[in-house]
Amino acid sequence: MATVAMRVYRSFCPSLSTRSIALRSTTTVARAVGVSAIKALPEQVKIVEVGPRDGLQNEKTIVPTEVKIRLIDMLSEAGLPVIEATSFVSPKWVPQMADQVEVMQGIHRRPGVVYPVLTPNLKGFQAAVKAGAGEVAIFGAASELFSKKNINCSVEESLQRFEEVTKAAKEAGVPVRGYVSCVLGCPYEGKVLPEKVAEVAKRLYAMGCYEISLGDTIGVGTAGGMGEMLAAVMREVPVDALAVHCHDTYGQALANILVALQMGVSVVDSSVAGLGGCPYAQGASGNVATEDVVYMLHGLGIRTGVDLAKLMDAGAYICRALNRRTSSKVAQASCKL
Repeated sequence: MATVAMRVYRSFCPSLSTRSIALRSTTTVARAVGVSAIKALPEQVKIVEVGPRDGLQNEKTIVPTEVKIRLIDMLSEAGLPVIEATSFVSPKWVPQMADQVEVMQGIHRRPGVVYPVLTPNLKGFQAAVKAGAGEVAIFGAASELFSKKNINCSVEESLQRFEEVTKAAKEAGVPVRGYVSCVLGCPYEGKVLPEKVAEVAKRLYAMGCYEISLGDTIGVGTAGGMGEMLAAVMREVPVDALAVHCHDTYGQALANILVALQMGVSVVDSSVAGLGGCPYAQGASGNVATEDVVYMLHGLGIRTGVDLAKLMDAGAYICRALNRRTSSKVAQASCKL
């Protein structure tokens, strides 16, 4: 398929055919997971915007509630189908999310847009439902040490807690999304085995999570590692129930997302302006910028339903509020900030 990227590449290397470029672009993945794993790119990708929650939770300065609400409303107007609004965790652990009820009550809910919230335990789930949440998310890890540092329990103990949430959610008719963090590396354990990721993803799927988001929490993953990990997970969980959540610490996020798309994944998490990090992963930079993901997807001819200009306006707004420069390469190139 002659994509925009291929046409640009051929303008510099006219002697290369479309076929040779395509073969070169898939060689690494083919070696990692086998040629049969390479599929046609999806026609449409669902973007899950995590900026208002995952992007802001690590900010040291408390962001005013009205700023969070305005950001979510701007993201809704940009056409994002899923916007993770906040987290129902104890303010003792994440002070930035102490205004979760006010945020949920203040946003203007756009028809067709889903506003999930993070609920780490049954108490959080009950509070979220009371505040009007229509979808929740639970957050596990593929690393024992990360799980203990992050939520103060083992991986097995965390899964037992989540069963309480998924059971209550099922009874209430509330969809649950599952996260698996550290799928390509852990700040405490180093490399994480793909089989471990597959086992945690399998457990979350079995307990009722309709979608499993696989997170490269510290952004150390490469295209080869992504292919290997996805191949292992796809043996346990259907590919149409998988999403990828990439951080861009080493500048590999878009490459890793492209590998996931080639393997049939059609849901991508991202954060406007590249906001975020990980409070428990030293030195981890932000999530991949939603602007950059949308630009890449549109360049590949993949539909997202997102208005890139409005999305960049939202990124510019939150960066002004935080008094920082955007991490989005697309926004930088467009001179938004």
